[in-house]
Amino acid sequence: QVQLVESGGGLVQPGGSLRLSCAASGSFFSMNAMGWYRQAPGKERELVATITSGGITNYEDSVKGRFTISRDNAKNTVYLQMNSVKPEDTAVYCCHADIRPTLLSRYLEVWGQGTLVTVSS
Repeated sequence: QVQLVESGGGLVQPGGSLRLSCAASGSFFSMNAMGWYRQAPGKERELVATITSGGITNYEDSVKGRFTISRDNAKNTVYLQMNSVKPEDTAVYCCHADIRPTLLSRYLEVWGQGTLVTVSS
């Protein structure tokens, strides 16, 4: 069974930086797009950034120029470098991946359990 495990969350001051990591563990045939979503208290979950297996990225408007998503396909890991963070970036950040368990199966959506990022002075 494939699992996504996030790390790197915590408390950071406004204007600071934080790096989130998400590693896929378990056996699978292939992995396509990976991404980060976030959910702030009292709000719906929203897309933060995605990256395809070929490295094409997409960002939510409010994080463009501040956040950078990247991936290491050899390590089955996706990263989110968060710079110039703001209090409104406070949320639980969840990792997502489209994973094909076997050659003959379709792609499945897999989610991590989330890591809390708190931006506060």
